[in-house]
Amino acid sequence: MTSAIFTSAITLEKADPEHFDLAFTAVTQPCPWPKAYGGDLVAAAAAAAMRSVTDGKTLHSMHSYFLRPADIGAQVRYEVELLRDGRGYSTRQVRGYQNGKPLYVCLANFAAGEPGGTFQAAFTEGLPAPETLPSSADYLAGRSGGTMTEESKAYWSAGRSFDMRHVPGPVYLSVEGERVPHQAVWLKPFDALRPVEGLTDAQRDLAALAYMCDYTILEPILRVLDLPWARPGLVTASLDHAMWFHREAPVGDWLLYVQEAVAADAGRGLGSGRFFTRDGRHLATVAQEGMIRPA
Repeated sequence: MTSAIFTSAITLEKADPEHFDLAFTAVTQPCPWPKAYGGDLVAAAAAAAMRSVTDGKTLHSMHSYFLRPADIGAQVRYEVELLRDGRGYSTRQVRGYQNGKPLYVCLANFAAGEPGGTFQAAFTEGLPAPETLPSSADYLAGRSGGTMTEESKAYWSAGRSFDMRHVPGPVYLSVEGERVPHQAVWLKPFDALRPVEGLTDAQRDLAALAYMCDYTILEPILRVLDLPWARPGLVTASLDHAMWFHREAPVGDWLLYVQEAVAADAGRGLGSGRFFTRDGRHLATVAQEGMIRPA
């Protein structure tokens, strides 16, 4: 159990930019599904965009579309276009290509920051502490069912760089308890995050939030529709994604990812989420629509 999976997902090699301002390549991480993990692409694009902004501005938002599935263990080329560099804000477009075809595109915006009022969403009180909850590995030990293989069981248990503990329980094999349209997930790196070349530690931690955003954001929709991940024939895919970064904070201790289902119809579902530090600081907000295709 290591942060190597996460750091490999955002490790970029500079490529020949050709007609673009900057270009990088990264290799998608292993996972037991037919397609690469969406947060892998978001994190790599965030890293590429941040490496193109050198005047101290901070990434404050990303708006993404997933155009095609990405092959696993294969190179993706990220082309960064400098759309605007202003005194207060800068904007980048990042396009991801694999096998000569576009598969991901995002706009990333950066802000210099300035004095202003402060407000944040309220932290969800009364949830069980993460130490009192079973890890994914604990939950899955001795369990089987549906389409779960030993490979997927190992991935859910320890292959995602982050320890994940659900409130209420996970939806890996079944939806236990009420079919409520909300959940919370405690997350923490299995070990200390490694430095990433070309990024400050603060930028790496923003990329870590971008990386974590996609693992569970559709689960409140699956929960309310009674669709566990291991249900035979279930197909899901990320369609589009938006993320706003409100505050910087080290990603080393437990974070709380509070999520809810917003809508589900016509084979699509929209989920939203908020990241908080354990002491209640609201770090980021996420909205994502995904394809949800039951058997």
